[in-house]
Amino acid sequence: MIVSTAHACAILVGSFIFLVAMRVPVAFALGIATIPVVMMDIRLTPFLIMDRMFQSYNSFILLAVPFFLLAANLMNSGRITDRLIELARVLTGWMPGGLGHVNVAVSMLFAGISGSSTADAAGCGKILIPAMTKQGYDARFAVAITACSSVMGVIIPPSILMIVWGGVMSISVGALFLAGAIPGILIAVALMGTVFVYAKIYDYPTAGRPTLCDFWAAFKGAGLAVLTPVFVIGGIVAGIVTPTESAIIAAGYSLILGMFVYRTITVKDLGHVLYDTGRFASISLFAIGTASIFGWLLAFYDVPRLIVDALTGMNVGPFATSLIIAALFLFFGLFIDAIPTIIILGTVLYPVASAAEIHPIAFAMIGIVSLAFGLVTPPYGLCLLISAAIAGLNVVQVLRDVAIILVPMLAILLLLITFPEIALWLPGVLMPQAVQ
Repeated sequence: MIVSTAHACAILVGSFIFLVAMRVPVAFALGIATIPVVMMDIRLTPFLIMDRMFQSYNSFILLAVPFFLLAANLMNSGRITDRLIELARVLTGWMPGGLGHVNVAVSMLFAGISGSSTADAAGCGKILIPAMTKQGYDARFAVAITACSSVMGVIIPPSILMIVWGGVMSISVGALFLAGAIPGILIAVALMGTVFVYAKIYDYPTAGRPTLCDFWAAFKGAGLAVLTPVFVIGGIVAGIVTPTESAIIAAGYSLILGMFVYRTITVKDLGHVLYDTGRFASISLFAIGTASIFGWLLAFYDVPRLIVDALTGMNVGPFATSLIIAALFLFFGLFIDAIPTIIILGTVLYPVASAAEIHPIAFAMIGIVSLAFGLVTPPYGLCLLISAAIAGLNVVQVLRDVAIILVPMLAILLLLITFPEIALWLPGVLMPQAVQ
């Protein structure tokens, strides 16, 4: 028999929701949900589905994902994160709520190296959450600011989500990297403003006023690590390297720093780092494969066209369409990991954004920033789960502080929707050919 569009959509989405409700991991749920449709429709075969899955993996750009994860793990294992925290302390720790500002600043620095929010939450959280509670900060606030600041890991370049988005949507990854810089800085400013207000209300201390010797020691210790984003982003923007090659450079540079410059990584540590990297990369890449099958079946049954027709028929304009897109990404981010959401929802909404004359890069930034917030919103909220586990708290205990901190961050997202030039300006200046 031939399955109709309505029936196929109902089976795919219904099966997926049922499996997730039964606590089946999302990556497996996406793949299993496709089986009933494949078995029912005579036009489809298991071999065709396997071929589509293989094609999703047969992408040079996706090699960047494990290498950026490797760079992040090397930074954490080699205690380079400690040096970044010290640099952040001398730069921002003198303000009221000093360690809170340090938390935000080190997330910015780490984001410019790793491209991973979960690595940021785990690496920085293990050091800063105990340090903040020891200095009298409320543990709930320490967890909330650690989790919320870690989302910059996928917004400030380089970003694993941008690499996946660029590969799936055929958009310049270099332009996406540049587009994320200003929104990432604005989110950091919003977070620091929130920390300042908390510090004034609860009388949180400073981390001490640094001396010139402290400045020099911090810059000397972390200066080489901070050069990583210069090599990565500068190489891509200049057209010298591809995103995958830049990821290899970041991993190789992190290895050299850890093993030969700082000498904080041993051969024994390297085996553990490689194992962790392979484990986390395999989870992400498996999700890409199953999400690609699910998304391809939605496209096969012409579901994106139905959504485009429905939204264009409403004639709501670019701004309202952007709000709808952001709301959908925020909603999906509550339940599903960002990478499969990009492949499924992103590819479905891309024609909608094009029909509303939303620039592809602006559309990408709306989607990526919205999905980043999903990392701190339950029930998924992976960064929130990691941060809460470090402090030994239940997620429910920190939800109030997370909600308060998210308000100015959502305001930045609204600002980005209202003025897409915020994201487009830097790539327009440095990579005009990618923005036209």
